[in-house]
Amino acid sequence: MNVVAIDIGLKRIGVAVLVSGIAMASEPIFRKNREQASRDVSTMLKEKNASKLIVGIPRGGASEEEMDRRIKHFVSLLAFEGEIIYVDEFGSSREALSEIGGGLTKTKDGRADSLAALVILRRWSEFRG
Repeated sequence: MNVVAIDIGLKRIGVAVLVSGIAMASEPIFRKNREQASRDVSTMLKEKNASKLIVGIPRGGASEEEMDRRIKHFVSLLAFEGEIIYVDEFGSSREALSEIGGGLTKTKDGRADSLAALVILRRWSEFRG
């Protein structure tokens, strides 16, 4: 069972993968528009033979409903037949930079976004026990 986690942003989509019990950050997907990004994510899910997709969704905050709607709409555009699971991503970027990133700062290369996806993947993994 291959599991992929994504952290959906307006410019980049962070990606992390769980394969054979090993979780690791993967190459981020750069987002030009919704259609291109959904095609690229769909292709990546197929290439990684994903059976589950873990999607970060922010809980709490003033824009919770708007972000929930936007993220779920994006996910609805994906060509993916596996199970989709939503996990609270609140604070995942901050946690990724401080605990995993080893001093990495938010950059435009997407590494921090994929580390945030790794945090989301770990949260799901810890939750399911």
